[in-house]
Amino acid sequence: MSVELVEVVRSGFRECVHRGSLVALAPDGTPVLSLGEVHAPIYPRSTNKPLQAVAMLRHGFVPGSDKELAIACASHDGEAVHVALVEQILRRCGLDASDLRCPADLPGNESARAAIVAAGGPPHPIYMNCSGNHAALLATCVANDWPLDSYADPAHPLQEVIARAVSGVGGEPETELGIDGCGLPIVPLSLTTLARAYTALVTAAPGTPERTVADAIRAHPHLVSGTGRDDARLMPAVPGLLCKAGADGVHAGALPDGTAFALKIDDGHERARLPLTAALLHRLGVAWSEDRAALASQPVLGGGVRVGTIRAVPGVFQTAESPDNPSSRPL
Repeated sequence: MSVELVEVVRSGFRECVHRGSLVALAPDGTPVLSLGEVHAPIYPRSTNKPLQAVAMLRHGFVPGSDKELAIACASHDGEAVHVALVEQILRRCGLDASDLRCPADLPGNESARAAIVAAGGPPHPIYMNCSGNHAALLATCVANDWPLDSYADPAHPLQEVIARAVSGVGGEPETELGIDGCGLPIVPLSLTTLARAYTALVTAAPGTPERTVADAIRAHPHLVSGTGRDDARLMPAVPGLLCKAGADGVHAGALPDGTAFALKIDDGHERARLPLTAALLHRLGVAWSEDRAALASQPVLGGGVRVGTIRAVPGVFQTAESPDNPSSRPL
């Protein structure tokens, strides 16, 4: 059963609460924290993009730069730099935005969206937050002479190798695929397996596909998210942190030593993700600075003035502490 993880306090009154599940693992995979349903499968949503990118690197995707690899892992906001990189990947393999099979959308970034609307531009697949991932999928298809029009089909050769790679990260039995918001197949994973996969990304040897993906994401947090987004705020605040947000309240990440986490908010509300992850990182030993403490206490506004906070439920991590695996190192 899930537990209360995040509360919204307005004017001293507990107004809302977000329930969910989370797990944190030591580098050797031993649970440090476990709350809620950490062994039941969930849809990892876009937290699986780094795993997809590993599979693509193994099967012929050759990004022109680490920026292109970062956008291949992105849930981007449709800002100009994001769109330019997507176009760059497509152009290098002789394709264009008309080949994308993700849904048409407007940019998630308010300024970018306003500019498109003001210019009379319609929604387009290239603005959709998964377009970088889809562009890399197309580039991988070109490298293997695989069909382009059907690259999102679960029976497509690329989707089959991705499904095998993602399913294999934790040795879990194969389960029926779902369909993600962008139309791609998605492999259910437990939070424990998802966290273990992120450990594998950061602890892999330099030059391996896993480490190459992790390093590209950590080098370009803005490219994998966008201005003001959770991952763009967390990774610069915690040196060496790898993290990736997914839709409907999913988040996963790992510290440089391989300590990893994965969480899911039951109601899918994104506002719970940043303060919970920041507080969890502190519990895992990341030193508490003023900037990091601010991430763990997001503002509740009334009349444009801060009147409350969104924060992890006080004491929630102590209820799951493992005395055999204390984690108190500074970072």
